[in-house]
Amino acid sequence: MFAAFTYRDFRVQWFGACTSSIGTWMQIVAQNWLVLSLTHSPFYLGLDAFLQQLPIILFTLIGGVLADSRDRRRTLIASQYVQMATSAALALLMYLHVVQVWHILVLSSITGFAQAFGGPAYQSLIPSLVDKKDLPNAVALNSIQFNVARVIGPLLFAATLVVFTKWGYNEPQAMNACFALNALSFVVVINTLMALRVKHIPPAASKGMRDELQSGLSYVRHHPSLKAFIVLAAATTFLGFTVLTFLPIFAQQVFHEGASTYSHLIAFSGLGSIIGALTIAWLGKFNRMGLTALVVQAIYGLLIIGFAMSRVMWLSDILLVFTGAALMIVFSTVTSLIQLIAPDEMRGRVMSIYMLAFRGGMPLGSLVSGYFATLIGAPTVIGINGGLLVVVAVYFLIRSHGVREA
Repeated sequence: MFAAFTYRDFRVQWFGACTSSIGTWMQIVAQNWLVLSLTHSPFYLGLDAFLQQLPIILFTLIGGVLADSRDRRRTLIASQYVQMATSAALALLMYLHVVQVWHILVLSSITGFAQAFGGPAYQSLIPSLVDKKDLPNAVALNSIQFNVARVIGPLLFAATLVVFTKWGYNEPQAMNACFALNALSFVVVINTLMALRVKHIPPAASKGMRDELQSGLSYVRHHPSLKAFIVLAAATTFLGFTVLTFLPIFAQQVFHEGASTYSHLIAFSGLGSIIGALTIAWLGKFNRMGLTALVVQAIYGLLIIGFAMSRVMWLSDILLVFTGAALMIVFSTVTSLIQLIAPDEMRGRVMSIYMLAFRGGMPLGSLVSGYFATLIGAPTVIGINGGLLVVVAVYFLIRSHGVREA
């Protein structure tokens, strides 16, 4: 289950990434609650998610070209510096009591710009840290660190609220501490990236940016299974991730509770994701991975429908655990298959196209669902999205396009 930890560079990278992810999830929870407190609108929650992901839609393909032609580690370090600066800027605005929603939206856009270049570099760096036979295990363990953070980060946010309240501080000051701690967490990941021993091997021949980009697009276009996986990823994130975006709405308007309940819901979803990632780490590379991903996605859609209909906290907690596990199984399986298919010299561009679909589906889905949530309510929108996820899974189970056989 932990084969990838036998590689020194992977262990170092995993520790740094996990520390940074914990800080990031503290900020995500605090920032979502801050946006809702300032605007009382699900649309602005969706807009904030959209603006953070928009630069990824616009620039991640360029980031993929750079990941194949430049030192991936240096690109990733530069991305971390920019994200650290945006977190520190938000903490300063909160400290000065001048923060407005447009500040948050602008800083989210800058963060997304940094991730557009850091994301492809990060995804294409992981296969360089382990042998190919252990790559699915490394992808799953990498998902585990992200989801360990998705449990610990919200719990630390809730703990920060409790501690600061006991010390006589108010809720905005507690959120400000979360932003400051996230900025500090980037120091750890930057140091661990500098400690990696992996060496950059320049490409034998460097073409222009346009030619490199076109060759990456052509490679994907001539591999039907890659195209199908990318379409599947886009549909999954467009429809499936809005349940996480709207958890503040469920905490506030369905359960009539506050920020601690929101962090509680996030933590249960993260716990499920850890279970799902551990399952994939244990399985490693197995037969019919594509078929497994499709079946689990259909189950994920049904679980989302159940969560949208639930009005009982303990039942919603259980459903969030199962939805988190199902989503992580789909995500880890599809990511592993794409990284196994792509050769190293093309991996940055292939992963950037995958990220464009995977990450691009999130903001578009959040924006569209946020608009409809203002008209018919967030639970109804989430239920419809769950039904559509089942339809997508059934389509690929019937038509396949190379997914079912992978």
